Amino acid sequence: MSSRVAVPAGADPDATDVAIVGSGINALVCGALLARAGVGVAVLEQADVLGGAIRSAELTHEGFVHDVLSAWHPLFVASDAYGTLGAELAHHGLRYVTAHAVTAAVGDDAVVMTRSRDETVAELERHGVGEGARFVADRQDFDAVAPWVMGLLSDEVMSTATLRSALSARRHLGRRGAQALAGSLAESARTWLESTYRTPAPGALFAPWVLHTGLGPDAAGSGVMARAIVALLESVGLPVPVGGGARLVEALRGVIEAHGGTCRTGADVDRVLVAGGRATGVRLTTGAVVGARRAVVCSVTPPALYDRLLADAPVPEWARHAARRFRFGRAGMQIHYALSAPPRWRADDRLGAVPVVHLTSGLSGVSKAVGEAERGLLPEEATVVCGQPCAVDPTRAPAGAWILWIQLQELPARPLGDAGGSIDVGDGTWTESLRERYADRIHARLSRHIEGFDALVQARVALSPADIARANPNLVGGDIYAGACDLDQNLMFRPRPELAGHRTPVRDLYQIGASTHPGPGLGGVSGTLVARRLLRRSYRLS
Repeated sequence: MSSRVAVPAGADPDATDVAIVGSGINALVCGALLARAGVGVAVLEQADVLGGAIRSAELTHEGFVHDVLSAWHPLFVASDAYGTLGAELAHHGLRYVTAHAVTAAVGDDAVVMTRSRDETVAELERHGVGEGARFVADRQDFDAVAPWVMGLLSDEVMSTATLRSALSARRHLGRRGAQALAGSLAESARTWLESTYRTPAPGALFAPWVLHTGLGPDAAGSGVMARAIVALLESVGLPVPVGGGARLVEALRGVIEAHGGTCRTGADVDRVLVAGGRATGVRLTTGAVVGARRAVVCSVTPPALYDRLLADAPVPEWARHAARRFRFGRAGMQIHYALSAPPRWRADDRLGAVPVVHLTSGLSGVSKAVGEAERGLLPEEATVVCGQPCAVDPTRAPAGAWILWIQLQELPARPLGDAGGSIDVGDGTWTESLRERYADRIHARLSRHIEGFDALVQARVALSPADIARANPNLVGGDIYAGACDLDQNLMFRPRPELAGHRTPVRDLYQIGASTHPGPGLGGVSGTLVARRLLRRSYRLS
């Protein structure tokens, strides 16, 4: 292991090498990768706990450990960051578990996917002759281009690495194959599903996963994102840390501190300090200054970076204008249940072993709910993401008890009306009353699918878009993906075409997080990319 980089003569001894603003997955991954290479790191978090959208708490009753916002970690388990840090994270107490079953969709019937391709094929074949064979063919087609698709989602888009990947695709796939791959990047999930399958079951099973990318099934680019998620689910399932998602945060903090870095909570950064055209540190709201000899890395949204942290800095006006055009997307809501016993699903006994069950009327149902939310309406029939963490990690609840983690991803930040026609939204403010009335609608849906549901419920805690926004300043308006993922601010255009990538117009200042490429998720990719850039530039990685 390399030793800490020496402090240059005359430098401020209280400064660090890299100051990191925020403590979400990308910030902590960046800090851990730098620290283990001997780089001085200070992670500065405004909240009283680290982790950003990774937070665990006994929200309902003692002994029920709920993942308050994000919950499932397949992207991290499959990431380069985990490949590099996994052994040290395990040393600091992180242990992942997963289940054989992966996901299911429930409407009038149930369709279940497991990590066994043969089982999934048989399940789809049960819903329609030939559907299993179509699934195999589709997976094989995606596997053939997966190295280039995954490369696009794990590297800087505007980089020599991506150029080399594009040239590689041209060599291996031929001109027409490379052109087909490029065209598929803009394909919608609806186009993919309707052109591939003949029955509603695959659409019901796969279309809801598009929502987990911040898109809807009719959005450009949603097809390739959905296919990538299906591949990920089949390969790693839906792993979770034993004891709660916060165990990942604790382990990353352990790595940082074991290598001499620091993590501070209650450290609200007010300004990035700029001198001579480069970022030299940050100032907290208390007036305290943390100098940065090498770089400042900010895991914040573009408006927060350019309008707040760089408010006094000499930044080009085009950059501020681009940041102000950054749009936030649909809002999310969560409902956390403590149950006295595991649920008995009416549609299929297998559902009790499935980590994530989607209540959905299928592809068109998802599309309808997304359209209603984007028109400012509370959906009449939302896609209900019903997470069952105890199906993977029984330690999350007392013996014999259960947790339901409900996520709703099709809500307006400020509702104008109710597509169901029964809820008065008032002036559009997410009051406690509005939150609980909408939660009642979802509760009624669950009651239709789970036997004796009311009798099982020991406690319910709902988080509205307003509650989510208050919990994390990056989730503006309750947008759980920290920015709309439409094509004009996704992939090579994220966060905006003028600001694409992780470098900023200020030298030695970098932006990471869900608002940057490759977008939302717990893969830690942007933090990894910036850490690697800094290490290539200034340090040798031991």
